[in-house]
Amino acid sequence: MLIEVDLAAGQLFAPTGLIQGEALNDHVPQTVFEQAIAAGDVVKVHEGPGVPLGFALVSHRGGTLYLDQLSVHPDHGRKGLGAALIQRVFQVAKQRKLRLVTLSTFRDVPWNGPFYRKLGFRELARKELADWMLDLEKIQALSLDVSKRCFVARKIGWL
Repeated sequence: MLIEVDLAAGQLFAPTGLIQGEALNDHVPQTVFEQAIAAGDVVKVHEGPGVPLGFALVSHRGGTLYLDQLSVHPDHGRKGLGAALIQRVFQVAKQRKLRLVTLSTFRDVPWNGPFYRKLGFRELARKELADWMLDLEKIQALSLDVSKRCFVARKIGWL
């Protein structure tokens, strides 16, 4: 069910031209979801028992909690579910005693960069990017225009 949410949310990018053909049909593989769920690296929002409306997939990278993917089904968008998921990601970071949540996003797409800025994230200057971020950017460049993307970070309060 999470794959269906991921695929539906990805279609929001079709009119932007920022993600090319095949990549629009890309999704988090089931095995990745299974491993991440077992590790406690997936936060979900549901409608009733078992019907996911959205999820956040996180990983521990470079001493930060990295948000690999945030997806909310478009039928349930603009209702605060994404912001609620991010608040839960902040709680995961606190539980793991990590002081920073990081992610890579499209700088100007309304439900990307501006959304995260409203939640307290700030764009990292190029000189602030860690080696692992630069490595990730190289991977993203295979299917995305990384000149339109940025890394952002948000500090987590006292632990």
